[in-house]
Amino acid sequence: HVQLVESGGGSVQPGESLRLTCTFSETRYCMGWFRQPPGKDREGVAVINPGGTYRYYTDSVTGRFTISQDNAKNTLYLQMNSLQPEDTAMYYCAAAKTYECPDTFPVWGQGTQVTVS
Repeated sequence: HVQLVESGGGSVQPGESLRLTCTFSETRYCMGWFRQPPGKDREGVAVINPGGTYRYYTDSVTGRFTISQDNAKNTLYLQMNSLQPEDTAMYYCAAAKTYECPDTFPVWGQGTQVTVS
């Protein structure tokens, strides 16, 4: 399977921005960002297909977050603007074969912590 490594998390104040990065070893996968706030279940944040023609965002981040990818650099991004305390979570990069997307994401990175306070 594709291998994933996340980076870019950190601690910011409300209203500030962060950009998360996920490097991957193959370019034919549907990619997604997920997050798990403290004490809550993991939830999907954004999904993008290999060609970038399909993008999904959960309602709470629409208009603030942007998912994108640069296949030439084997890199996935999540630009997070206007961060709020409710965005605090462990963020995970995940990959799925195209036919599995968005129902199943078998491959996950280790996560990167985002704290807004």
